[in-house]
Amino acid sequence: MLLSAGGLLHAQEPRRGGAITIATHSSSTADTLDPAKGALSTDYVRTHMFYNCLTALDTHLAPKMMLAEDISTDDAITWTIRLRSGVHFHNGKPLSAADVVFSLKRHNDPALGSKARAVTQQFDSVRATAPLTVVIVLKGANADLPVMLGTAHFAILAEGTTNFGTANGTGPFRCKEFSPGVRTVGVRNPDYWRPNLPYLDEVKLIGIPDESSRVNALLSGDVHWVNEVNPRSTRRIRGEPGFTVQESQSGLYTDLVIRQDMGLGRNPDFTLGMKCLIDREQMKRAAFRGYALVANDQPISPSNRYFFAGLPQRPYDPERARYHLRRAGALGMTLPVVASVAATGSVDMAMLLQQSAQKAGLNLALKRVSADGYWSNHWMKSPMGFGNVNARPTADMMFTQFFKSDAQWNESGWKNKQFDQLLVMARGEKDDAKRKQYYADMQVLVHEKCGIGIPLFIANLEAFSSRIKGASPHPLGAFMGYTCAEEVWLEN
Repeated sequence: MLLSAGGLLHAQEPRRGGAITIATHSSSTADTLDPAKGALSTDYVRTHMFYNCLTALDTHLAPKMMLAEDISTDDAITWTIRLRSGVHFHNGKPLSAADVVFSLKRHNDPALGSKARAVTQQFDSVRATAPLTVVIVLKGANADLPVMLGTAHFAILAEGTTNFGTANGTGPFRCKEFSPGVRTVGVRNPDYWRPNLPYLDEVKLIGIPDESSRVNALLSGDVHWVNEVNPRSTRRIRGEPGFTVQESQSGLYTDLVIRQDMGLGRNPDFTLGMKCLIDREQMKRAAFRGYALVANDQPISPSNRYFFAGLPQRPYDPERARYHLRRAGALGMTLPVVASVAATGSVDMAMLLQQSAQKAGLNLALKRVSADGYWSNHWMKSPMGFGNVNARPTADMMFTQFFKSDAQWNESGWKNKQFDQLLVMARGEKDDAKRKQYYADMQVLVHEKCGIGIPLFIANLEAFSSRIKGASPHPLGAFMGYTCAEEVWLEN
């Protein structure tokens, strides 16, 4: 198998120059320039401004070559990566195989706290065999490796990098300013290895957690591009000349998270009862104005080739919920559920869930908390709350990062040996029909036993000035899969 470089075509002639400001929905003092620690869409945009990965993902989530000139394998276990020559870091250092080895191996240091450690534990060895050649040997076959290497966590650093007060990458922009929780400013890298890119002179990245403030900033001209647009705001934006609303179908979801290692969450009947209280159609209409697809408590979306369509849809059923909640001893109790605008749509979803719970004899006390600090202080720490999971390019990455027993982002603390075994078997299975069956079995296990409820797959809604050209939807996430800074330009 051989993957080789490809180019990009633009329908319009790009224009060089100009500056844009991007406002995202998340920003905090936890903002980072360390790709391994990135956790939010803001971090991913920042990473792609300053660094490159070995590959990049196109709009079909297929890998194309970036810092790697080609990637080859005969058995999906031993992979040979040949790097481009003539690539330099911002400080002038030439890219070498040693940089790639350092960047990939550092994820397995527990002290680092890499968000991709659950993925890189598949690496048996990573070594340089020539100045521009790296060989990766996996513990088991995984044909998805080139896709994995195209995600933001796997951006390549200069060997020995420990200071992340600024960024020294090979990316399209150099870091002019980085103030966590305030702003990030990147200026064009004049020595960028991709000819004629980027088009923009400067990109400023800021966070505006409040959606209405974010939209106001766009319409007033203070910013050029915003994400996480509430469906209620789309008519207003479209009614103003000079702005574009863009919708992308993806695997993004906001999920009800019930910790299975706390209180009532330890009882499977409680989890089942709560899942039966999810009125998906109502949530689609009321919380997302139709900009969503009904889901079925399985994290693989219908756009993924491994989506299991044969799983019977779980209905909204207050009577069945009452049965399971009674068995769990929860009827008549008042239980807190934590929500925040940080988790898209979760406040509206929690209010609808609260109404459904009343019909089944359960009182839910909605605890609405600030977006600032939600992910560090409440997510995965509250007995019952909400997560917000960006799409992953492969089923393996989704399952490995969020459902494997030892995954750092195992939201509900779910541990299932059968699931873990199926995950490893699916990676090494060359027969695609068998691999598809493994993934189907895993989706059934999540649907039936895991402590999360996935009501909907949410369409990514973003809006930008019509002066921005070259923008297009991407299934991985907003801002063209977080890579917009490198690709777009400003019209006069």
